[in-house]
Amino acid sequence: MTDIRVLLVDDQALVRTGFRMILDSEPGITVVGEAENGLEGIAQVKSTRPDVVLMDIRMPEMDGVQSTKAICALNDPPRVVVLTTFDLDEYIYDALAAGASGFLLKDVTPEDLIAGVKVIANGDALLAPSVTRTLLADFAAGRPGTFDEKRLDQLTARETDVLQLMAKGLSNAEIAAELFVGETTVKTHVSHILTKLDLRDRVQAVVVAYETGLITPGH
Repeated sequence: MTDIRVLLVDDQALVRTGFRMILDSEPGITVVGEAENGLEGIAQVKSTRPDVVLMDIRMPEMDGVQSTKAICALNDPPRVVVLTTFDLDEYIYDALAAGASGFLLKDVTPEDLIAGVKVIANGDALLAPSVTRTLLADFAAGRPGTFDEKRLDQLTARETDVLQLMAKGLSNAEIAAELFVGETTVKTHVSHILTKLDLRDRVQAVVVAYETGLITPGH
């Protein structure tokens, strides 16, 4: 199995150095590059072809939200994890809407940093359900969405049910229990939802659910 290739994008050299030391010490993970702003981050993605980008939110030249949007628009883009100091930061919502697959706090423990990179590289989203719901409830309401809600008509009634439960922060196992079906069935529904709506992962699906009004904050 090839190593997970990681790119670090942060304007603080100490942060990059600390994260590099932690990640390079873990077998199976290699830091392939560093950048100190969003513009450099985009260039590094093109030259180093990472699997995962750890992206700071606030940087000079180009911030993490703009850089994330540009990176996720590339052909075969890496997965982006945004780094932030505050877990209820409005910029996190903007970054998730731009295509990020999750976020980590900058004071994350070494163990959680390594685990987070592995989770993202495996194709899963990196968000605690309670934080997801709070974030979206606080920032998604009333924002103009870019997703055409008519596309939700492609979903079956059961797929719509699954999407609503995903947006409430339920795991696949919890959704299965709620709908009295097997977890494998739920995974199939989630896969169909992402394919039909052309979404990268369940984070994007949750953003769409809030932006289209399929689920409203507090429900």
